[in-house]
Amino acid sequence: MEFVNSLLNWVVPPASMVMLACAWPALCFISACEWLYSSFYEENMEDKVVIITGASSGIGEQIAYEYARRGANLVLVARRDTRLRGISENARCIGARHVMIIAADVVKEDECRRFLNETINFHGRVDHLVNTVSLGHTFYLEEVTDTSVFPHLLDINFWGNVYPTFVALPYLYQSNGRVVVNASVENWLPLPRMSLYAAAKSALINFYETLRFEVRDEVGITIATHGWIGGEISGGKFMLEEGAEMQWKEEREVHVSGGPVEKFARLIVSGACRGEPYVKYPSWYDIFLLYRGFAPKILNWTFRLLLSPNGTRRTSLVGTGRPYYAERPLLEGTSPRKFLTGSPLTFSQMSPSHQLKQE
Repeated sequence: MEFVNSLLNWVVPPASMVMLACAWPALCFISACEWLYSSFYEENMEDKVVIITGASSGIGEQIAYEYARRGANLVLVARRDTRLRGISENARCIGARHVMIIAADVVKEDECRRFLNETINFHGRVDHLVNTVSLGHTFYLEEVTDTSVFPHLLDINFWGNVYPTFVALPYLYQSNGRVVVNASVENWLPLPRMSLYAAAKSALINFYETLRFEVRDEVGITIATHGWIGGEISGGKFMLEEGAEMQWKEEREVHVSGGPVEKFARLIVSGACRGEPYVKYPSWYDIFLLYRGFAPKILNWTFRLLLSPNGTRRTSLVGTGRPYYAERPLLEGTSPRKFLTGSPLTFSQMSPSHQLKQE
């Protein structure tokens, strides 16, 4: 068996590349046909029911406005309803037929069932479930002295998407509806200071790719991923309350707006309504998949050069439990990319000190 595996290691990669090269014209033709079909077909969302989790800011807010322009009935879900009130009024003005706001914690199954039941009791159906809840970080793993934040990161980024999908799935079967999930390029192209975030996103993508086969064509799944996009977005403050379970306080000061976020939200909703399995913004970074699969060393060397200028490493002192009064790191100058929801955030003093990024 060892001999067979050694032989296949040499034969399969080049043979696969030859097969791919031969099949490339046919694949391009099929993709073009699918694009033409999707260009003419787009689901009419007027009076359809759309649940959006994480709708209080960022991508979730902009997605709510896009569905509102299509005349959908919106159910906006977030931990705190203070921000949702203003967003609901904006959505009504844009064109939403009806807007419900529900305060719920999506990492708790019973609360997911509650907002789902409230939706069914009022509307009687669910057509689209859009999961946009996400929580990132900017710390090196070796710097962490307090690991209490680890479960929160994984809960939000994984279970915060799985539980709403699990409880909504029976109703999505009835309406031949669709699940839309907001992911990130970090699911396959990890970047420094985002180890747990990347791991959770990878698990999330694999979950939905597997679920796609289980539900077949009865429920659609659209996976949206964003890569490196710039632009001024927003600022805010987040605090993780000591000893509390998922009890961070959001003090969003600037409304999220601007080209990248709005464009990404527009692409997500348009792709979901056309039944597309994937929405990518921008799409050029997919070429790195080939490098990761066939030349991972080249990819690693490239990123070392790009992300470690002058061969020095700057630490962030983020999420480490170290005193906040230590010298403030130059995060904006050293961050490998600008996140979709803005530059790394500033935080109020607390113990331990954790700096997190929420999408």
